[in-house]
Amino acid sequence: MKRIGLLTSGGDAPGMNAAIRAVVRTAIYFGMEVYGIERGYAGLIEDTMMPMEMRSVSDIVQRGGTKLRTARCLEMLTQDGQKKAVKTLERHGIEGLVVIGGDGSFRGAKALTENYGIPTIGIPGTIDNDLEYTDYTLGFDTAVNTCLEVINKLRDTMNSHERISVVEVMGRHCGDIALYAGITSGAEIIIVPEIAYDMDDIVMRINRSRANGKHSNIIVVAEGAISAEDFAKQLQENTTYSVRSTNIGHIQRGGSPSMADRMLAAQFGNKAVRLLKDGIGNRVVGIHRNEIIDMDIIEAVSMKKKFNYELYETLQMISM
Repeated sequence: MKRIGLLTSGGDAPGMNAAIRAVVRTAIYFGMEVYGIERGYAGLIEDTMMPMEMRSVSDIVQRGGTKLRTARCLEMLTQDGQKKAVKTLERHGIEGLVVIGGDGSFRGAKALTENYGIPTIGIPGTIDNDLEYTDYTLGFDTAVNTCLEVINKLRDTMNSHERISVVEVMGRHCGDIALYAGITSGAEIIIVPEIAYDMDDIVMRINRSRANGKHSNIIVVAEGAISAEDFAKQLQENTTYSVRSTNIGHIQRGGSPSMADRMLAAQFGNKAVRLLKDGIGNRVVGIHRNEIIDMDIIEAVSMKKKFNYELYETLQMISM
């Protein structure tokens, strides 16, 4: 394989630029050409791309976002859109494609491989950590650390005023950001989409913590369960303590990637190119038990994300 394409799709995640760098430089090392496709599948359909050289990816390993930019492309879900994408690849002599994104992005790659025989490799770039086949996705570690920084600052002011802080983090269908940020920030309670909450039990736990000498409480909620504002209103109606809500919002997506995400990006990008070099497609790369793995893309996208109930129970035991 002499020429490959590269795109980032869906929501951006810290570490995408580091992965772009790893893909481009690994490909050049093996004598391959790389075309960077702008704005994800939209750019592939519209034929918006550029050749990438060694210096194209200089000074981006530490930058958040994605140099190639990204977009959500509903047209890629249609046969007409897919055919346009294939024609673009053929027009430029692109023999394989690396897709950095989440579940939806992988489904687009899967369609190109299954229906048109285009070798594709998926790199899991999503802060939600919502792909079951890999222990961690690119950007998750940085997003959790961003949440930690905000929660640490909120705890200072909540403790000063003896308040309860309800902090909303991202995660529509997967509560991993709330789970990991909650445990590592010392939050007393987390609310996730996977588990129904009991307001009476929450009030009882808060009252117990106050009776044990605590002056403030942190509650982390995933957006897919309930908004921080709505939960704070419900809680205020059931307690005499002062309650404040904070939505961390899109700053979770930005910022310089952590060491862990930069390392994953380097390993994922390198592995993706090595697979294409050997003529292997229809795969996704990931990490499992600290080993870089690859898996059939069809199998990977069909796996349902499992919630880590053991970690949730850990929080219940150590939070008060």
